[in-house]
Amino acid sequence: MDGGKIMAGSATGLARKGALGPSRSLTEPRWVQWIAIGVALAFLSLFLVVPLVSVFVNAFAKGIAVFAKAIVDPMALSAIKLTFLAALISVPANLVFGLAAAWAITRFRFPGRNFLITLIDLPFSVSPVISGMVFVLMFGAQGWFGPWLSDHGIKILFAVPGIVLATIFVTFPFVAREVIPLLQSQGTDEEEAAFVLGAGGWQMFWRVTLPNIKWGLLYGVILCNARAMGEFGAVSVVSGHIRGRTNTIPLHVEILYNEYNFAAAFAVASLLACLALVTLAAKSWVEWRYRNEN
Repeated sequence: MDGGKIMAGSATGLARKGALGPSRSLTEPRWVQWIAIGVALAFLSLFLVVPLVSVFVNAFAKGIAVFAKAIVDPMALSAIKLTFLAALISVPANLVFGLAAAWAITRFRFPGRNFLITLIDLPFSVSPVISGMVFVLMFGAQGWFGPWLSDHGIKILFAVPGIVLATIFVTFPFVAREVIPLLQSQGTDEEEAAFVLGAGGWQMFWRVTLPNIKWGLLYGVILCNARAMGEFGAVSVVSGHIRGRTNTIPLHVEILYNEYNFAAAFAVASLLACLALVTLAAKSWVEWRYRNEN
C-alpha cells in the first residue's frame, strides 16, 4: 500500500472518530441563499412567468367573443385535430419503442449496444429543421423513395404521414431515456427470482418489471406527448403549410401571427400554454406519487 492510500485511510478514520475536530456546516450564509433564490426567481419571472401571462392577457385582450371565434374557426379546429392525431399515433409508437430499447439495452449485451444508445440521443442534438430535411431527402419528389412513392400513389410529404413521421422522430428519446436508468437501477434480482419460480417472459414483465417502472414510464409519456403537440421545426418542413389539411397548432399560430391577426394568434397559442400547464401539473403529480411510493 502506498503512502497516499495510507494517508487517505488515516484521514478517513480520523474523520469518522471526530479527531479532525467538529464537522463544519456545509450551509452557505443566509445572504448567499437569498441572493441565489432571488436570482432564480427573477430569471424565472422574466423568461417564464411574464411571457406565459402575456399570452393569456393578449388572448383575451379583445374579449371572450373574439377568443372563442378564433378557437372555433374551421382552420383552427383542423389544426387542433391534426395535432391530437399526430400525438395519438406518435406517443404509443414511442412507448413501444422506448420499452423495447430500454429492455434490450439494460438486459442484453450485443454488438452495437453503445451505438444504439447514441442513436437514441440523436434527436436531442440535431436541429428539428434538419430532421425535417432528412424526410424531404428520403420522400421528396427527387428523394430516395420519391419516384417509387409517386408511381404507387403514396404521399408522405405535405400530408399526414409525413407529419406523423417527423413527430415520431423528434420525440422517440423521451420514453427510452426515462426508462433506461430505472431498469439499470432496479437490477435483475426480482426478475431472476420470478423466473426461478416459473414465471414466463410476459408474466415477469407485467407483474415484476412494469410495476417497478410505471411512474418513470408515465413521466416519459407525459413529456413525449407535450413535445409531440408543441413540435414546430420538423413538422414545418414536411407539412407544406396547407391550411385545413397539414397545419398543426404551432403552424396555425405562425400563420395567424404573420397575417397580423394577433388576437387569434394568441388565442390559439393559449391552448399550447394550457397544455404546458397541464403537463407541468401531471409531471409534478407523477413525481409526488413516485416519492410517496419510495
